[in-house]
Amino acid sequence: MADQLKNPKKQFQLNPNWAQLREQLSSNGFQKQRSNPSETENPNSILGKRISRSSDDSGDAPPNPLIPTSSDSSVTDVIGMDCEMVGVSSVGNRSALGRVTLVNQWGNVIYDEYVRPVERVVDFRTKISGIRPQHLKKAKDFRVVQKEVAELIKGRILVGHALRNDFKALLLGHQKQDIRDTSEYKHFLREGRSRALRNLATEVLGVEIQNGEHCPIEDARAAMMLYLKHRKEWEKSIKDFARLKEKQKKRKPKKKKRSLRRPASE
Repeated sequence: MADQLKNPKKQFQLNPNWAQLREQLSSNGFQKQRSNPSETENPNSILGKRISRSSDDSGDAPPNPLIPTSSDSSVTDVIGMDCEMVGVSSVGNRSALGRVTLVNQWGNVIYDEYVRPVERVVDFRTKISGIRPQHLKKAKDFRVVQKEVAELIKGRILVGHALRNDFKALLLGHQKQDIRDTSEYKHFLREGRSRALRNLATEVLGVEIQNGEHCPIEDARAAMMLYLKHRKEWEKSIKDFARLKEKQKKRKPKKKKRSLRRPASE
């Protein structure tokens, strides 16, 4: 008993089996995992890749101009529009309105509806339109959408690309002086020809769109951004053209003087 009191460490000496188990756990990294749990995360996980990539590249990636910078969803004096079509008629080669989207000048959506055409849909044209049968099951009737869109765009500047196709599908018209069509603006033409919206978006805005199924929200925003980028000179050219036409109206055509012929001398 006296020997145990003189040497207390001998009393609490670990069993050799426990000591062996502790060494095995230590060699398998158990203590390392407990001390630093973050090191146990899978470095190849998708989440891990996203976090590391976003932190590394966040300063290099330019902001996407198609993402609205304002939360204002009011109906502004300038509206962007884009429509997606489906195929009707016996072979589906005639276009009918399948979806219409309106955005305000900030790019925020103020109207976005799928449309049930008057005629039976034969071709949903999903690869381009992105429209599927389920989208039209609870879609609004064409006449309802037509009326609502007409009320929203009335008296406002309307921006879009190849708007004549959208007007045709909507069976609507618009004041010519209030149309801003990016397919017809002189600075966007190449050798007098209109260019695709996706090409203009890439070249002028530096963004890629229409890679696969079209998104009318994205397309309407792209047209709006193209207009806003050239808004000052675009509006000036329209005013200059209007003044020129007004001057031409005021000019009175000159009357031609009739020459009096003298009778021939005998």
